[in-house]
Amino acid sequence: MSKYGDGSFAEKQGGGEALHVASSNNLGQVIDGTISLDANHQLQRGLKSRHIQFLALGGAIGTGLFVGSGGILATVGPAPLWLAYLSMMLLVWIVMNCIAEMCTYLPLRGITLPYFTERFVDASLGFAAGWNYWYAYAILVAAEATAGAILLNYWDTPVPTWAWITIILVVNLVLNIIAVEVFGEAEFWFASIKFLTIMGLIIVGLVIMLGGGPSHQRLGFHYWNDPGAFKEYLAPGATGRFAAYWTAFIRAGFSFITSPELIGLAAGETVAPRRNIPKAARRFLGRLTIFYGISSLIVGCIVPSDNKNLLSGASDASASPWVIGIQIAGISGLNHVINAAILTSAWSAGNAFLYSGSRILYSLAQSGQAPAIFTRTTRRGVPYTAVLMTWAFSLLAYLNVSNNGAQVFTWFSNLSTISGYIGWIVLLITFLRFRQALRVQGLLATLPFKTPGQPYAAWFALVMLIILTLTNGFPVFVNWNYKDFLAAYITLPAFLALYFGHKMWYRTPFHKPAHEIDVLTGKKEMDDMCANDVDPVPKNWLEKIWFWIA
Repeated sequence: MSKYGDGSFAEKQGGGEALHVASSNNLGQVIDGTISLDANHQLQRGLKSRHIQFLALGGAIGTGLFVGSGGILATVGPAPLWLAYLSMMLLVWIVMNCIAEMCTYLPLRGITLPYFTERFVDASLGFAAGWNYWYAYAILVAAEATAGAILLNYWDTPVPTWAWITIILVVNLVLNIIAVEVFGEAEFWFASIKFLTIMGLIIVGLVIMLGGGPSHQRLGFHYWNDPGAFKEYLAPGATGRFAAYWTAFIRAGFSFITSPELIGLAAGETVAPRRNIPKAARRFLGRLTIFYGISSLIVGCIVPSDNKNLLSGASDASASPWVIGIQIAGISGLNHVINAAILTSAWSAGNAFLYSGSRILYSLAQSGQAPAIFTRTTRRGVPYTAVLMTWAFSLLAYLNVSNNGAQVFTWFSNLSTISGYIGWIVLLITFLRFRQALRVQGLLATLPFKTPGQPYAAWFALVMLIILTLTNGFPVFVNWNYKDFLAAYITLPAFLALYFGHKMWYRTPFHKPAHEIDVLTGKKEMDDMCANDVDPVPKNWLEKIWFWIA
């Protein structure tokens, strides 16, 4: 890196000279050749606190919890299901904290998380991470559309599956193409329905467990005894029970994949980012505890793991364990209401993933790592070409027409889970390099938001995620199936091919010394912008409650 007389920095990156401008006098400048500080050349800051909090909530509560948990329960039993979600919650909380620290420090408009990877680690790793994320989000849109079709089949309507998939995808496209405020508002209400649904389900589940259902049978932990808390997996005894837990741990990742990143991706379009991003991050663990810790425990108590309607290769219709539990309890009518509410969760998650994938593609195009056509935006700041391309990739959901819906859902969940794990590994590496650069350059004290246990927590999560990634397909080595093997591992060589291909083409260095990592460019502008932010003052107790919630 060389310093010029005008206070700017130039660094060779991605095969070309990228200008890092450190001066704060000209807000029209461009940093890293991609990110403009000019308000007239950026995406719109239209997302409020309630928008980004419910955006993360919407991504965290999806069909992985409402539908996918049934598949885990059927495979390994209730105890591994609950323990797996508790274990995954810890890793997700750490990943969320790492993202929040970086995005609160530099909440630049137009940035995405792979931009931080390119800036703090390596251009080749940022390139591979960007395309990996785009692929994951596009697959997730398809997965949510497939789950929606499964849920709609519960009513055995005469409408063909392809028509339901079309309706789901078209609604997601419309909500994403109009304006970011429309997307944010739609996601807020979608996530609100999810919030009310999961809270209602927890209450209903507790009532059923305590004998408040029509049969007045006090279930408690009955199903943990019969058919049992653990279903030994692949082997008998303690080995089988551990394999059951580890399988559940791996598969639980699908419920959380890319949900922490949603806040990071929205940071550049968020009002008062240094107030609202930490607020959302702090509350993330508490919400995960309620939504996943408690609900995964209840699911295993109201539905026996040997129920034939749980998600499997032989069952589509009653895939949600919540609906099955309500049916078993004999509560008439409520199963239809719950299934409809769960359907909105598929719509909401697909909506959020389409938003995120399009912003990743937009950022890749800005940095010259994707065709320039994807930088085009509407007058309202929506990158419509990137939205259309991401949406087009999600048309893979139509595989559901010629295959078993549960099988297609499993393929998509496996593909997106491994891709998400790779994304988290890259994020943790990026965070550790970011932290080291701040420490070496004596800037660690300038972090506006610090989270507990760092950087040790990040190291712990990194090691765990590497192990999960390498072992995610271990059952195929016991019962060989080439389709499952490809779904489990095809993303790894694809990611490595992107990384090494970019590195050989541009001959980028493998290591960037911590003292040369640019952690200053754009910081002054963000400090000035956030200095004008004023905390809202509630006028009455109702506003005080609302400000605390949103």
